Amino acid sequence: MLVARGDRVRGLIRNPEHETDLRVDGSEPVVCDLESAAAGEVAEAIAGADAVVFAAGAGPGSGAERKLTVDRDGAVKLLEAAREAGVERYVVVSSVGAENPPDGDDVFSVYLRAKAEADQAVAASDRAWTIVRPGRLTDDPGTGRVRITLEPHRADVPREDVAGVLELVLHDDATVGMTMYVNAGDDRVDEAFAQAR
Repeated sequence: MLVARGDRVRGLIRNPEHETDLRVDGSEPVVCDLESAAAGEVAEAIAGADAVVFAAGAGPGSGAERKLTVDRDGAVKLLEAAREAGVERYVVVSSVGAENPPDGDDVFSVYLRAKAEADQAVAASDRAWTIVRPGRLTDDPGTGRVRITLEPHRADVPREDVAGVLELVLHDDATVGMTMYVNAGDDRVDEAFAQAR
C-alpha cells in the first residue's frame, strides 16, 4: 500500500527467507532481528527513515517469555533506535485489551501486559507517536471496511484492513498522540479514519 502511494519502504525481518516477499511488494528487506540486535544496530537499519512502524510480534504458539522479548522489548528497542537515528514518527501496533491488561500468568495475559508496557513507553517518549490497537487479527481478505474509535471495542479484523489504517496514520500528523482502536466495521477505511481523528 505504501509503495503504491509512492513511499520508499524498508522492512526489518529476522528471517532472510522472507526477503523475496518484501521485494515482490516493492519494499527493501533488511535482515535485523529485534530480539538479538543492539539498539545501535537497529538504528543503523532505520537510518534515514521518516517514520517507523512496530508491527512485529512473537506470534501464536510462542511462550510468555517471547511475548516480553518481542512484543514489549522489541517495541522499546525500536523506540530507542528511532531516537538514536533521529526518526520522529513512531507508530506501534498494539492490541485491544492493553488498556487494562489482566494479572494472570497465562500467555495471553502476559501478551497484553507486554503490549501495555510497550505502549506506556511509547506514550511517555519524545517521539511523535500513534498507538493502533486492533482486535483479534485474521488472515481473511480485507473488506476495506472498519470501525475506528478512541474507546476500546472488540471484534475480529483482517490484517489487510489494519494495514490500510496504518497507511493513513503514517500520512496524517493529526493522529500524533492518539490511541486508536480498529476492528471490522461498516465504514470504508478512509471514512472511519476521518471520523475518528
